[in-house]
Amino acid sequence: MQRMADTPAPRLPERDRPWMMRTYAGHSDARRSNELYRGNLAKGQTGLSVAFDLPTQTGYDPDDELARGEVGKVGVSIAGLGDMRTLLDGIPLDQMNTSMTINATAPWLLALYIVAAEEQGVAKEKLQGTTQNDILKEYLSRGTYAFPPGPSMRLVADTIAYTVEHVPKWNPINICSYHLQEAGATPVQEIAYAMSNAIAVLDAVSARVEADRMGAVFGRISFFVNAGVRFIEEHAKLRAMAVLWDEIGLERYGVQDERHRRFRYGVQVNSLGLTEAQPENNAYRIALEALAVTLGRNARARAIQLPAWNEALGLPRPWDQQWSLRLQQVLAYETDLLDYPDIFEGSKVMEGLVDELLEGAREEMKRVQELGGAVEAVDYMKAALVESHRERINRIESGELVVVGVNRYTETAPSPLTADGEGGILVVDSAVEAERQAAVEEWRATRDQDAVDAALADLARAARQDSENIMPATITAARAGATTGEWSQALRAEFGSYRAPTGVGDAASVPSDDLAELRDEVEVVSEALGRRLKILVGKPGLDGHSNGAEQIAVRARDVGMDVVYQGIRLTPKEIATSAAQEGVHVVGLSILSGSHAELIPSVIGALDEAGVGEVPVIVGGIIPDADAARLREAGVAAVYTPKDFDLNRIMHEIVELVAERQRSQAGVRA
Repeated sequence: MQRMADTPAPRLPERDRPWMMRTYAGHSDARRSNELYRGNLAKGQTGLSVAFDLPTQTGYDPDDELARGEVGKVGVSIAGLGDMRTLLDGIPLDQMNTSMTINATAPWLLALYIVAAEEQGVAKEKLQGTTQNDILKEYLSRGTYAFPPGPSMRLVADTIAYTVEHVPKWNPINICSYHLQEAGATPVQEIAYAMSNAIAVLDAVSARVEADRMGAVFGRISFFVNAGVRFIEEHAKLRAMAVLWDEIGLERYGVQDERHRRFRYGVQVNSLGLTEAQPENNAYRIALEALAVTLGRNARARAIQLPAWNEALGLPRPWDQQWSLRLQQVLAYETDLLDYPDIFEGSKVMEGLVDELLEGAREEMKRVQELGGAVEAVDYMKAALVESHRERINRIESGELVVVGVNRYTETAPSPLTADGEGGILVVDSAVEAERQAAVEEWRATRDQDAVDAALADLARAARQDSENIMPATITAARAGATTGEWSQALRAEFGSYRAPTGVGDAASVPSDDLAELRDEVEVVSEALGRRLKILVGKPGLDGHSNGAEQIAVRARDVGMDVVYQGIRLTPKEIATSAAQEGVHVVGLSILSGSHAELIPSVIGALDEAGVGEVPVIVGGIIPDADAARLREAGVAAVYTPKDFDLNRIMHEIVELVAERQRSQAGVRA
């Protein structure tokens, strides 16, 4: 049958090129991570994606008190130029496209990258890559902020203004909706808050560049999105974001060049939905989620990094990362995905979903703007995310939201994938932290201290001058040999410190029969105690992923407990002091960064020193079975991991733990 002249061809005249394939990687130190990167590139990876450890992300050197237990755990430790040289050794930066997941310290890591490239003979004008540099979402979800919102937005704007002029191929910011979804955002919230965030960034940059450069600025803004397992709706979300981005560029900023208004995004598919229980199922989830960002040509990702199947258990091994890379390669090279025009073009279902999401997102964006924009609306957005995540947990608990292997089809044979001595994950060498501390001490001892002091003084001066771009002074400090902690401390001295809202107090309470029974239990124990049962929920160390802690705090509040929750980034001594001053009956600690083996015993020791060592301690986090056993031996009363999704059961066990202790003390007094 002959095709009609006005009917589009079902195939492209030439197969599309695949997207950039990355693996989010990095651990321990620069030498080990460099070996990992070069190995991944040899396997067909086409771009780098650098994971930094929490001290690097939050601006602390490896020997800082707050860095204890966190060095090299969730990424590579970079304390200065020497580390960046080693990290990039043998990797041609004039050819490489490098993504750096870095936010609060993004200007600093970009400066180190620029100087390391110079030493390779590569001019900054040739560099290609991305700094995440999206600080607002750190206050809402991820928690790796270092400075208050106002100065932080200035650093973001300075980085963008500098790169547009001097590093023109660089994407200076990824507006991250990814972490919003990880914190519980619905598709509407993810779209609305990401776009509101982008508007706040662009407004800040507009005050630091000439008006005729805003088109170029807009064209360098990229996004980093999430894609959950509901991949049809997730694809509609991306098409809706493309529509809104085009509208914002044209209507708010007057960007006339259509190329500058393209919605450019990279993606890591959903990690929130990866499960500790039956983790092998995660391989299927990841494959399905990849379809959301590849099926439709008009909204296809430009760069993709897929998590490994075992990331709900801990750090992936090189083989695990290879498995995820091979999934991308099979999708790109074995299927016919790249042979066709947009397969959703003209779909009534897809158009209806897009329109529905656009309506909801515009309404929520209007609400954010009424509050003064994204910076002023941080408290509102944070509370909304906590509430959405609470609703998600409730749906899993009730069985309304089915999670295979977690709340349905839980019977399973033992998995050979987790049968090795480490439980199927990469365990960072415990000697890394001491090695890194010695290395930074040696770096400080062998540099030109006068040059460093002068550079840091000039950095402080530039920070005080709001009209001055921070990047030139930052690059000078990097070249002189300053450290990550010194750069950050110089700015903290000028900008001050900040503690982000928790969202716990504003989250709604929803009565239920289950909670009524638990409230009765709390009342009985509180009466026996002579006052309201009180729990302290604490997050020691630098781990900023607070979703679990927030949900425990909200549920404890809902069942009638008094709750002490001060947010993230607390030292063991601060937690112990608060426990003593507040007179709590139980301490709950949450750690997802792998630093539990070091930090939990430190908190227990601090509680002893504060005179409240008898208060029971419970722990939640990504904790392998072997580590959980060691924590119990160290005095922890109970350990919970992501497979423990039933918050009501956890609440009941906490109440019973306090009741048992009260009965024991009453028996001693008798």
